[in-house]
Amino acid sequence: MARDVQITFDCADPAGLAAFWAEVLGYRIQDPPGDFESWDQALEALGVPPEHRNDASAVVDPEGSGPRLFFQKVPEPKQAKNRVHVDVRAAPGLQGDARMAALEVEAERLVSHGATRMQRHEPAPPLGAGHIIMADPEGNEFCLD
Repeated sequence: MARDVQITFDCADPAGLAAFWAEVLGYRIQDPPGDFESWDQALEALGVPPEHRNDASAVVDPEGSGPRLFFQKVPEPKQAKNRVHVDVRAAPGLQGDARMAALEVEAERLVSHGATRMQRHEPAPPLGAGHIIMADPEGNEFCLD
């Protein structure tokens, strides 16, 4: 039996990181529950105090095929390299110089949204197609692949 998958990020600013990843993946912030027009309305009605209204956020694939990303506030900062990371498939079907050029364009776009460029890995045929290691605004590594 296949299972649904959610990817969870521990972070300091769930709303900010959710907005960043929505931009990266073409996702959208998950709609509020019920008939509420906004999350502020929903959280107010649920009695969530203002100081806890950025404790969590989520983004979803507008087409419903990709996993939900959930962002939860934690008190401690990121400590070390991620053991699991997201690969953003930014150059599907491309190879060599065309692939790396497409990855560079996407890297520049994401830097303008708060990402940090970390390292470029050149293509190493036959198995290494080349990729760029990036970090989101809170330092979580991901690859443009």
